[in-house]
Amino acid sequence: MKFETKIISIVLILCMLAGVFVNARSDESIFEEFSFFSNKTTLRLWYTDDAITPYLQSMAIKFSEKNRNVRVEPKLVSGMEYLEEINKASVEDKNFPDIFVTTNDTLEKVYCAGLALEADNSEGFFNKVLFPKAALDSVTYKGKYVAYPFYFETSALVYNKTYLENYAKEQMEKKKQEEESVEQEPALEESNENAGEGDSSENAEDTEKANEESSEASSEEPSDEAGEENSGEGEEGEDLEGEDAEAEEVPEDDDFSTEAVNEEINDILSSDFKSIQDIINFSRKYEAPDKIKSILEWDVNDIFYNYFFVGAYMNLGGDAGDNINVENIDQDIAIYNGNTISCMKVYQQLKQFFAIDAKEISYDDMATRFLKGEILFTIATTDIFKKYDEIKVEDPLSITADGGELYEFAVAPAVPELPNGLKTRTMSVTNCLVVNGYSEHPDVAEDFARMICMDEKDDIYKMSHKLAAHYGIDYGHDGINKFVDIYADSVSMPKTIQTSNFWMELEIAFAKIWDDEDADCNAILKELSESIKTQVMGQEYHDQVIQDPIDQPITAGLSEEGD
Repeated sequence: MKFETKIISIVLILCMLAGVFVNARSDESIFEEFSFFSNKTTLRLWYTDDAITPYLQSMAIKFSEKNRNVRVEPKLVSGMEYLEEINKASVEDKNFPDIFVTTNDTLEKVYCAGLALEADNSEGFFNKVLFPKAALDSVTYKGKYVAYPFYFETSALVYNKTYLENYAKEQMEKKKQEEESVEQEPALEESNENAGEGDSSENAEDTEKANEESSEASSEEPSDEAGEENSGEGEEGEDLEGEDAEAEEVPEDDDFSTEAVNEEINDILSSDFKSIQDIINFSRKYEAPDKIKSILEWDVNDIFYNYFFVGAYMNLGGDAGDNINVENIDQDIAIYNGNTISCMKVYQQLKQFFAIDAKEISYDDMATRFLKGEILFTIATTDIFKKYDEIKVEDPLSITADGGELYEFAVAPAVPELPNGLKTRTMSVTNCLVVNGYSEHPDVAEDFARMICMDEKDDIYKMSHKLAAHYGIDYGHDGINKFVDIYADSVSMPKTIQTSNFWMELEIAFAKIWDDEDADCNAILKELSESIKTQVMGQEYHDQVIQDPIDQPITAGLSEEGD
């Protein structure tokens, strides 16, 4: 019997191990399938960016603490065929996610596939008090909210604050000296007038006094005692003269207050850096430190950093990027128009002022050189602060100014405008939380998404270096807070499947125009517009030719170098 018992025990153990192995291979949890182990609801969350793992784990714990009968399971998965894998798992009912993270440009695809539930907005959850306009646009599809804004990325004009502070102080000192000079002019004029009136009488008195002293000197010889007394009086006179000199010495001015310097910087930004033309003018008069190699530089290869040149006048499906009607194709796809042609012509001319070699530059290299003080201004994304923190730990000397302190950096209120009154506008991409249409727990998934959208702590940045796509968070850093403001007015990436290759085509168009100073901006934009419209229409489409706008060249109104 004992032998048979041992055999049975071994068989049972082997069966249990085989079951665990099979379950592990199926990626399912044995604890969630049997109420014997747990009666909790399991909410599965899929995502592809490992950077947000710490934040999602912390929010999962927080949600489970508030909802004792729910367990949230965040799962990092491969970005390769990500949506296809979600669809396959959902259709086959194999451990699919109840909620997942994806970028806003994929929302038409996931909604049409049944992978996105319309969010409940009966109580006005999606409002402009909680969310920036760009966030609301990013999750809107055909008038419905089909996801929850999670975090975003956009670009902005970033500058070396240390250099600009020094420049601001120099300007403040010049203004102060000019004001003092103006104040002293009336006093100097009055002094000169008095001096002129008194010259004749003083000369007569001096002559009479000299004659008297001469006659006294000839009749009397000075004694030693008198000499000593006179000597003592002389020393005393010298001491008093020294004290008077010290009293007249102008004390050194205290440093300008931080508030005053920041105010001066804001004035400079609004005047000297409001437009690209202003920056060119500044580069001609600025006495740059030896370390600075470029006043302005950005990655001309990446559409994310170039788009602001045409962002104010290019339209693809309206604000939400979801509305393209073939009957209204020219309005719904506005790529080729007078303003975009003018903007591209400005972009083309910039190469003569900022000699950026597209073959040599990359964003990472440019960002590193900027942080090391070699570039004054750049167009950067929110990751610039993370790169700065990394260099500060790995190689702090490389980002150290001449005074021994680390360089400081700041974000301008807006990207610079273009000449001829042309506006600019950046692009943004928003990562969203999507409630799976196949989920058996959609209400729980929505509660979890709403909790993240209402999180007012800056943990998302501290843990993941991401910026939340909702208001209510103070990141404790003026530059990071400004990125949120810039994001609010940005152009959200469109969602339409038919135009999914638009960004690649636009990037190619920018490259052609930058690389060839004789490239025809008009023809290139017309070709791009016709290509996208042909895709949407399903047949060849041709735009009417637009005459080139008569714009002043970018050199018009520029000051002479050194002025």
